[in-house]
Amino acid sequence: MNIEFGPVTLPDENARAGALQRHATLLSPPRSLGRIERLGAWLAACQGRTPPRPLRRMRVVVFAADHGVTADGVSLGGPATTRELLDALDGGSAPLNVLADVAGAGIRVVDVGTADGSGPDHVRTGSGSIGRADALTEEETEAAVRAGMRAADAEVDEGADVLVAAEVGSGVTTPAATLVAALTDTEPVAVVGRGSGIDDTAWMRKAVAVRDALRRCRPVTGEPLGLLRTAGGADLAAMAGFLAQAAVRRTPVVLDGLPSTAAALLAEELAPGARSWWLAAHRAAEPAQVVALEHLDLEPVLDLEIRLGAGTGAATVLPMLASAARLLTEVAQRPALPADSDIT
Repeated sequence: MNIEFGPVTLPDENARAGALQRHATLLSPPRSLGRIERLGAWLAACQGRTPPRPLRRMRVVVFAADHGVTADGVSLGGPATTRELLDALDGGSAPLNVLADVAGAGIRVVDVGTADGSGPDHVRTGSGSIGRADALTEEETEAAVRAGMRAADAEVDEGADVLVAAEVGSGVTTPAATLVAALTDTEPVAVVGRGSGIDDTAWMRKAVAVRDALRRCRPVTGEPLGLLRTAGGADLAAMAGFLAQAAVRRTPVVLDGLPSTAAALLAEELAPGARSWWLAAHRAAEPAQVVALEHLDLEPVLDLEIRLGAGTGAATVLPMLASAARLLTEVAQRPALPADSDIT
């Protein structure tokens, strides 16, 4: 596979410092807005200006795919569940629709691997069951990564100022946990969560699937594309391409739950430095996500005990980001003291 990303330019630290200094001049006690001040400074650094521009075009990009490992009883759902979720999203009645509407964000769905999908970005009908077969072929892996890159380019070219990487697909937390374990050298039992709400028996089946997939990953541990081929899936490969390309295009991305965070680990391998352009929205109810966030040195904004995924946690944070930008532009500044003032 031959995929190369352009260099990643880091956010502007002078703009970040300038935003924090500006906060110290506003009509509020210094550092009284806590994490919101740091969110505004992060946006300023990403935009390379202080104060940052108000956010006008926030976009949630949802990558959809099915995973063959669901046939092994590791999830409560399967391809039919994925289709139900996508139909609800298309009809405007999914949780993400509501939260994105509150945030004023648009939604793009990229079907890269559902069981009944089609279209220019669809690379495979589901994926292989990773405990005993590769998730994708080399050609499919490359096609999925490139689909994610195209999605990032399209959104940036259309003026997006903040992106969200999200997913819809039953069974995705099993390959996502496997990728996290492979990249962080973590034991299966430390990364396997309850996903769709599985019971103890299904949890044990999931742990076995992750264990077997990790054994298959050993020959490609240092190869991000090889890992996506062996134990990932079309959605995870596409998100990795999306996240890496967004960083190359100097556009900030909000990470959602475990799948997007696992993809971020691969994206950082593909485009070193990309992590500087990402914000972790929330701490999900999945142990593998906590491991991945620590590895990426990203601090989640919220802890809402969200298990759903599908962009819901990230969409919840978007209004906070919009507020953080407007605070820096619209709150009045304290009058400057006269040069001969003796007030201490």
